[in-house]
Amino acid sequence: MPSSCLNEASQVCLHGCCPTPLLNQLQPARENTKSRSTSAAYRRDFAATTTSSIFPNTKFTNHESLPSLQESFIEFIKAYPQYSDTDRVDQIRAQDYYHLSLSNHTCLDYIGIGLFSFSQLQTQGPSKNQIASSSSSPPPLLPPSSPQKSELPFFSMSFKTENLKSKLLHADRESEFESAMKKRIMAFLNISQNDYCMVFTANRTSAFKLLAEAYPFRSSQKLLTVYDYQSEAVEAMKNTSEKRGARIMSAKFSWPRLRIQSAKLRKMLMSKRKKQKTGLFVFPLHSRVTGARYPYLWMSIAQENGWHVLIDACALGPKDMDSFGLSLFRPDFLVCSFYKVFGENPSGFGCLFVKKSTIPILEATTSAGIINLVPTKKPPWLGNESSGIDTELEQTFRAAVQEDDLASSSSFSGRIQTIEPGRLEQEVPEESTVVEASETGESEEPADLIKLGNANSSRNGSLEIDCRSLDQVDSLGLIPVTNRARYLINWLVNSLMKLEHPNSEGIPLVRIYGPKIKFDRGPALAFNIFDWKGDKVEPVLVQKLADRSNISVSYGFLHNIWFSDKYAEGKEKILEVRGSGSKKMVKNNSKDKPDLGITVVTAALGFVANFQDTYKLWAFVAQFLDADFLEKERWRYTALNQKTIEV
Repeated sequence: MPSSCLNEASQVCLHGCCPTPLLNQLQPARENTKSRSTSAAYRRDFAATTTSSIFPNTKFTNHESLPSLQESFIEFIKAYPQYSDTDRVDQIRAQDYYHLSLSNHTCLDYIGIGLFSFSQLQTQGPSKNQIASSSSSPPPLLPPSSPQKSELPFFSMSFKTENLKSKLLHADRESEFESAMKKRIMAFLNISQNDYCMVFTANRTSAFKLLAEAYPFRSSQKLLTVYDYQSEAVEAMKNTSEKRGARIMSAKFSWPRLRIQSAKLRKMLMSKRKKQKTGLFVFPLHSRVTGARYPYLWMSIAQENGWHVLIDACALGPKDMDSFGLSLFRPDFLVCSFYKVFGENPSGFGCLFVKKSTIPILEATTSAGIINLVPTKKPPWLGNESSGIDTELEQTFRAAVQEDDLASSSSFSGRIQTIEPGRLEQEVPEESTVVEASETGESEEPADLIKLGNANSSRNGSLEIDCRSLDQVDSLGLIPVTNRARYLINWLVNSLMKLEHPNSEGIPLVRIYGPKIKFDRGPALAFNIFDWKGDKVEPVLVQKLADRSNISVSYGFLHNIWFSDKYAEGKEKILEVRGSGSKKMVKNNSKDKPDLGITVVTAALGFVANFQDTYKLWAFVAQFLDADFLEKERWRYTALNQKTIEV
């Protein structure tokens, strides 16, 4: 049976829509301005303050002894009084993402930025006044299973095999709908259309592969990546680049804290010949699995040594580009991705940005993966001549995308689908192969273009896309969004580390990989659960059991781990071969070495995540303190005629 804490977490309301007098009692008086020294001291003391304020000197050895949701929230607010400044996020969640509360769903299985709100999916058409004023008043609260809820997407995708370089040079040939969507996204990311060109791709993998096929590896032969986890997109880029003659290199991460092995990376970046284009440096601003943030200094070092720089911004928080300083670093390439609706339909697309001054160095190659966005035809309530979805186009791109079976896949397909837990790498499933599809309808807008919810004609006649999720994040601003995620993820990390097996000489229930309590960590978390004997509970099993508690988490594979002599003895007990489930290193005398690393459970916080979401995950993990919990769940699987998972 579910823990009583989990049951309580589904009943208590901690949203901004339900005013909590407790917040007013706990809210201290704060000065309007703070000196830089005070801010620096706060950053420096953040970890110590968190540890001393949240369950100080306490270890939980029984899941039934956990404090209640309300008690935990009181302690949370005492530790992070500024959290109450973000209550507008709770109001947005209650108004535009009410399906999360109605379904009691905690969605922690992908990371990134959404385009639309759930309320925009409703088939209840707006009134004429709403059309004119673009009112944001909430629609009726319909349960997720209501027949009035529409699966109508806001756009479809048309696939075509074409030349990336030519597409970048002739962006003026795109449709009005694509131009409007591109303008909205570039404005959101603070990317100037004067400096960069952009193409839509089927997903994140397609963007990486397209660039690998067009980059001049014959003259700039190196590909250097910085990833502490295995990414399908990066693997696709490596495979394509290697076939074109590239020399593949990867940064290493020191055990146990998984920090970049600086000396090794600096040596790989340093060029003997100044101003010679060495190759392509692929740099994620932070890890989408462990939440580790990386110093921007590495981009400067790469540029100074003749590297072209690709920034992977797919794991960025909703407003992180506001603090990135794009005009200062000016990378040659940038990749990001967007999903459609948080907690409902994670499909979407990828975006590849290329600096205009860099376009000439690309080679002319015909490749698959570039897409055209096609607006859906108008829904049934606007007339009978349209079925609501372009069925022919839907069938076209269903056939055009081949799904992979990697457990830690990522990116977006753009089709209507139900995402199965366990196939995620902190984002939605990623398809690595795109074949040529029909060109029908890829550049022309339907005459009966929908102009409700997803697109509106402005006064000057140009098309404007109503991306309500982007608008909401823009209205909140960088500081509230970032602070909210910071408080929640650090509370979760601290609370997980308080769980300890009883009568086992203090064996922790949870091991966290990468940064732990830290001011500037990202809103992603990699961890594993261990039983009272010290054996790891397989992440796939943890994921499936969480799903039965209505908590969506994922799992990934950490690799490129470097062990110093100090930790060399325990290396064989820590690493495993990817996909084998074995913790023993396999001796392989062949050229192809086994991919060694650590399979981990992953969780990520979206911008509308709240304290209740983090508490539910904590209460779920705490159930593993019961030594009989796993056996009980196996019996329950059998009773429900479900497939039993062998561990």
